[in-house]
Amino acid sequence: MNDAVASSSDPELVALVAARALKRGTFRLASGREASFYLDAKQVVLDAHGAMLVGRGILRRLEAAGTLPAAVGGMSIGADPVTAAVVTMAGVEGKPLKGFLVRKEAKGHGLQRFIEGPVEPGQRVVIVEDVVTTGGSSLLAIDRAIEFGLVVERLVTVIDRLAGGREALAARGIPLESLVTIRDLGIEPDAA
Repeated sequence: MNDAVASSSDPELVALVAARALKRGTFRLASGREASFYLDAKQVVLDAHGAMLVGRGILRRLEAAGTLPAAVGGMSIGADPVTAAVVTMAGVEGKPLKGFLVRKEAKGHGLQRFIEGPVEPGQRVVIVEDVVTTGGSSLLAIDRAIEFGLVVERLVTVIDRLAGGREALAARGIPLESLVTIRDLGIEPDAA
């Protein structure tokens, strides 16, 4: 485990995640694992203030790399509000950034694509997520983006459960950055 994952998280975003997204109990995760807590990031990213914090936080991470990618996007439905928040904040700040959506299944009509939005093969992109656990849906979004011809530079998530996603992505050469980790919420990975 990379202890350097402990973060430079925005305390206001951490407090919002703790208050609205963190649920205690017994839950079955998308990864199939059972957990003693659930992180419903949509309770944060579908709130005006939370969306602003997430959009601004991810935009700052993108800017820290030097040049903005052409676009951000990820697997529908989890990444859709995250993508919208980042693109909206970029627009508010007058920065050129597009968004795209990755479908779980190609449409049966029209262009019949997995990738929707104003992106073109060869463009540099960053995948965004609401929550990363094992990285399974993130890897699928990455595969679909690469198949389309996009150049995936990294993944930025709102919340990292510190449950193997970082390592799974690293094995594919994709760095993971997070705005909040479970450690920011006072939860150790062993308690997941």
